[in-house]
Amino acid sequence: MKAQSALQAGTAPRRSRRRSSPGRSSPLGHDRFPIVGLGASAGGLDASRRLLATLPPGTGMAFILIQHLDPTHASMMVDLLAGHTPMKVQQAADGMPIEREHVYLIPPGSYLSIRAGALRLSEPLERHGARLPIDFFLRSLAEEHGERTISVILSGTGSDGSLGLKAVKEKGGLVIVQDPDEAEYDGMPRSAILTGAVDLVLPVVKISETLAKYGRQLVLNGGLKGPAPDDHPPDRLAEIIDLLGTKTSHSFALYKPGTLLRRIERRMALASVDDSGRYLDMLRQDSGELELLAKDLLINVTSFFRDPKAFELLAEEVIPDLVHRHSSDRPLRIWVAGCSTGE
Repeated sequence: MKAQSALQAGTAPRRSRRRSSPGRSSPLGHDRFPIVGLGASAGGLDASRRLLATLPPGTGMAFILIQHLDPTHASMMVDLLAGHTPMKVQQAADGMPIEREHVYLIPPGSYLSIRAGALRLSEPLERHGARLPIDFFLRSLAEEHGERTISVILSGTGSDGSLGLKAVKEKGGLVIVQDPDEAEYDGMPRSAILTGAVDLVLPVVKISETLAKYGRQLVLNGGLKGPAPDDHPPDRLAEIIDLLGTKTSHSFALYKPGTLLRRIERRMALASVDDSGRYLDMLRQDSGELELLAKDLLINVTSFFRDPKAFELLAEEVIPDLVHRHSSDRPLRIWVAGCSTGE
């Protein structure tokens, strides 16, 4: 795997203004199928076209393409992509429900997000050059859809998507990036890889194959909602934890069993293994897969205020006392240590 370990800091897009439009009820209900968020910029049209053209039919997933577009011109993307896939291709509208076997495209000059199983359009507040529509969408998709989220970063310049894919990774989703050596423009793929949160770096044809296999596994399992007890006997989970502790120098004994099982299911889906006994055998024989599982369990969480009580204590007691005791003619310097992305 080509993903390298580096961290990238950035600022999230500001909250945008909603466009008024009647909403429609979500078709998802309890049948929450996988959703693939595709991010592309320069050179992304050709990559998107090849990905859809080589994708096997009947994946059971929905695809949402966030492409950087000129906000002053109508998009022809629907016509350009429709002939390359049997799925229905349409431009997203506010309140549009998300359905399987559909491809949705972002309109020009808009931000796109997802809430309650429906697409939401909003107007960006940032000037055109500062807009990050891929980050904006992937964050909302990760928050809404969690472990059923798949993000794919294709050809493009800049770094849009790098922050959003980390949100997908934190929620247990799958992160795939087009091989920079194949991409027409390698800026976005290389920036994504430098986050250290990428699961797979693949050429477009292999991305299609992986999406089909992984999505099929999620659909068959009803998503990563947790395996049946018979699929993962307690002693087998204990064996996997012991193996990780012995071979990787990381102890996961105090992790919540539900978290461990979901991560194991995710790796099993990527490895196309549907039996935990077979997967345990694979871990014993394949040190590379063992390392990948350990990496999946060691996710950097990037949300800065994720421990509210600690920050309340700082705000109410610690910082006021520091300010009170500090001379007004000298700067007050505070060192924040151990933060994943350097906020």
